[in-house]
Amino acid sequence: MKQADLFMAFFRVGMLGYGGGPSSIPLVQKEVVGRYKWMDSEEFGDVLALANALPGPIATKLAGYIGYRVAGYTGMLNAVLATIVPTIILMILLLTGLNAFKDQPWVQGAASAVVPVVAVMLLTMTWDFIKKSLGSSLGTVWTIILLVGSFVLLEALGVHPAIIIFALLLGALLKKDKKEGGTP
Repeated sequence: MKQADLFMAFFRVGMLGYGGGPSSIPLVQKEVVGRYKWMDSEEFGDVLALANALPGPIATKLAGYIGYRVAGYTGMLNAVLATIVPTIILMILLLTGLNAFKDQPWVQGAASAVVPVVAVMLLTMTWDFIKKSLGSSLGTVWTIILLVGSFVLLEALGVHPAIIIFALLLGALLKKDKKEGGTP
């Protein structure tokens, strides 16, 4: 049953993740955290951060790790295939159809309408992560500092996101635990 659930979860992501990796992240989160509860939101956020630090398409990295975690190597292969096969089939069909009608106004309008929908999906996911950070042990002040600092590094200074993620992971590893000294 896990293999069938894995396949369906990532098949839906592969079918509905129009717009590339960023648009599929909320879909993966909905399946993995919401529907099947294979991990909680915090774990998903950690997996997403690590996946973003690695090269390659985000949807297949998430599928590979989550599939492996849920059902071992066969689960990994199942989830990755479920993610990429719909994309391959849809690419062939969609591009063939779009190429035939590319000059039609309805095709240009549909292609333009996808951009704001993907933006809303990403903003919704971002807001969920911000709310979780505000309520975590990180606290409001550090959440705001990290949000503003990351924005400045990304947008104003052009620092690659993987460098920021690596620095934050390194900082978390090196940070001394407040609970040192034996009291919980």
